[in-house]
Amino acid sequence: MAEFKSIAVLGAGAWGTALANAAARARHDVALWARDPQDVLDMRVKRESRRLPGLPLEARVHPEVSLAAAAQADLILLAAPAQATRGLAESLRGLARPGVPMVLCSKGIEQASAGFLSDVVAAVLPDNPPAVLSGPSFAADVSRGLPTAVTLAASDAGLAQSIADALQGPAFRLYYTTDVRGVEIGGAAKNVLAIACGITAGRGLGASAGAALIARGFAELSRFGQAFGARPGTLMGLSGLGDLVLTCGSAQSRNFSFGLALGRGEEPAAASHGKLAEGAYTAPVLVAMARAKGVDMPICEAVDSIISRRAGVGGAIEALLARPSKAEV
Repeated sequence: MAEFKSIAVLGAGAWGTALANAAARARHDVALWARDPQDVLDMRVKRESRRLPGLPLEARVHPEVSLAAAAQADLILLAAPAQATRGLAESLRGLARPGVPMVLCSKGIEQASAGFLSDVVAAVLPDNPPAVLSGPSFAADVSRGLPTAVTLAASDAGLAQSIADALQGPAFRLYYTTDVRGVEIGGAAKNVLAIACGITAGRGLGASAGAALIARGFAELSRFGQAFGARPGTLMGLSGLGDLVLTCGSAQSRNFSFGLALGRGEEPAAASHGKLAEGAYTAPVLVAMARAKGVDMPICEAVDSIISRRAGVGGAIEALLARPSKAEV
């Protein structure tokens, strides 16, 4: 199995910073690259990220301004937003050594190509095997070292296990799988469903409605996954149902918070409050892909219609409740 002596995390947002801390606790030296040199300087001086104030960087985390230097690591974690992943991968051409795995740590589908991120990276960096890290995890929890379990997927089982072993620390547990597509779908679709749950909470529709939405949302996620070749067991696991449950009930989730603001009447353009809600970018492409495969996803369609302002929150909810009764499948 592969051995990784050095790790780089590319992207020093909240999640990238948390993963750098987790990898450092797994006894690795970690280069944490940020695009903004001022961010790197601040992290070197203050030993914390402005994205996770009050949470110190581990001693083995080394903020890095040079992408070329960071790209010399044995294992690279891509922690850029989903829609910026292609650009980051393109920047690594000629920098990363052949064979070095690229671990995708964002959750989404590329809008421009309607492509899964593992396919995007495989096309841009054909000599660097892609892997996917996903599961129920909030950045602050991981950065603090609170117990967290996630899934690591790679098409090669030995590689998946090697990466999982490398990143596993005292409170950061990794399970591994070869179902790359299933792990990607769970992470992307749950973000859209978390927006729906936030809308429900913001509208004050009650806990019963929230529970129903999670259950029926998971049915949509499962249908989509089946259409694109995901394994049912993966969708029932950490990266599917586990992540869905976490993000559909907590304001720590940016997607839930975005939905909460929509439900309270804020306009889509302002509801993110300056924070990235990946589900807002995933919703239109997820719906389009579902329609192309004949997959029924009414909750995700409602979210897309609200974000695109084709429907108001009230009208979208009424349309969902007016759907004909059907057998539960």
